[in-house]
Formats: sequence, structure tokens, C-alpha cells
Amino acid sequence: MSGISRRSGRRLLAALLAVVAILLSACSASEPAADEKMHGAELDQKYVASPIELTDTTGQDVALGDVEKDLTLVFFGYTRCPDICGIVMSSITSAITRLDDDLRERVGMVFVTTDPARDDTKTLRGYLDRYDPSFTGLTGDLDDVVEVGRSMKVMVDEGEKLPSGGYEVVHSDHVVGLDAGGEGTIVWTKDVSASEMSEDIEALLTR
Repeated sequence: MSGISRRSGRRLLAALLAVVAILLSACSASEPAADEKMHGAELDQKYVASPIELTDTTGQDVALGDVEKDLTLVFFGYTRCPDICGIVMSSITSAITRLDDDLRERVGMVFVTTDPARDDTKTLRGYLDRYDPSFTGLTGDLDDVVEVGRSMKVMVDEGEKLPSGGYEVVHSDHVVGLDAGGEGTIVWTKDVSASEMSEDIEALLTR
């Protein structure tokens, strides 16, 4: 992220390393079949979404695990993110767009803000509409967002203030795929391309 102080950079590095350690210790990637090599890491131990309810952009209180699709992509970020959030959201949008219509209808997307103080429902809706009006946005109390994030092995922390008067929001940048039961079964890092993610989604939905 741009504009991070040296101390904030160290905090970010330490936090991300901690998340990697959690991912490696709490779960391991399943070995896919030889003809079905996945680009994301499939999880032997599924993530169980927190039952804590957040507020969607229609004002309804919903829990992250209350999914309506066969596969739901979940990303934690914030609308004022200067770099990585936009990159990941563009990749998600492109990955879903690449799918055939019948598969695309079976995929959902949920964006959970890590900056609820500034990302109210109206702000979230305007942000997500730039990518896809069907995308769901969730906001709520920061403590609730942090707890929900932990259930997806996502770290959320308010970073240092910027010279502009704003502040960085430190957060993990992986994407989690929830199955029809609302459990996390696969994780994609930001380095997975849109085409690779699309291939994984198709493979998951056509098994």
C-alpha cells in the first residue's frame, strides 16, 4: 500500500505473516485430481463463517454464511483502498464474467468492508455498482467485522494516519469461496489471475 510509514509497514508485514501461519496451521490444501489442478488452495478443514450478522446495502441484517448461491466469493476490503482492493475486485468481476450464463447464475459475491466508519450502505452500493450491481456489500460495527473476518482467517486492523488526513486500513487480501452450506472451501491469493479463478470456479461447479 502506498503512503505507509516504516512502522506501519512492519505491522502489516507481521500481520500478513501471522495470517499465512494461521492458514498453514489451521488447514491444508487438498491434493486435486491430476486432471483438475486448482489454482486456489482447497481446504481440508473448512472455514466456518461467524453467525454474527452484518448489514447489507438494502438495510437487511444477514450472516456471512447465509448464502443463496452454490458458490459465493467473499472479499474483505474498503472503498477508499488505494490499490489492492480494486485489483482484486476487478479480478473477481472478470472471473465471473468469463463464465457461461448458466454457471454465472450460480455464483454470488460478497464484499465486507473493513472500514465501516466510512463505508455506510450507500457508499458500499455505489462502489460495488461500478463492478457488478448484483454484488452484495456488508457493513456493521468494526468489532463485528473483525470477528467475522477471523472466521475467514482475515485480519483487519486500522493503520497509521496519512498526511492527507485519512488512514490506511490493514487487511488480508485473499478471496474465500463459500459452498452452498456457507462454509469456506477454497482460498485464492491476489496473485491468482481472473482466468485462473474462473477455471477454478467452473471446476467447482461442474464436479
